[in-house]
Amino acid sequence: MNHHLLLVIHLLCAAIWIGGHLLLAFAYLPTALKNKDPNIILKFEKKYEPIGLPSLVLLVITGVLMAQQFGVNYENWFEFANPIEKVVSWKLTLLAITVLFALSAQFRVIPKLKEHPNKLPEMAFHIISVTTIGVIMLILGSYVRYGGI
Repeated sequence: MNHHLLLVIHLLCAAIWIGGHLLLAFAYLPTALKNKDPNIILKFEKKYEPIGLPSLVLLVITGVLMAQQFGVNYENWFEFANPIEKVVSWKLTLLAITVLFALSAQFRVIPKLKEHPNKLPEMAFHIISVTTIGVIMLILGSYVRYGGI
């Protein structure tokens, strides 16, 4: 697939993924914490998931395809041997951490959140962590333009 098309899809999906998390972290989360109302977050999540999760999947697919176009194949992941491969490896590491946060939120925090609003600070930690990781991944990706890190 054409590199420019992959990049455009990747950037659009990044805008959806990171933008949604920034919106959640800065617009919805403070209100939910102030009012001790987990439903604010749960309603947002329900509306965001149908577009957010496919965006994340497309981010992974386009990212892997672009990495291959730069000569970074799965055999080279986590070697930290050259500047572009370092970016790819760090982004994959952060992706794994994001997945762990998502699983923790989905199976451990959210089910309890509905009945126990005192779990809101723990959910806030998950939201802020995933948002921060997304921004870091965006910054790392920008270094590809300059030859990596």
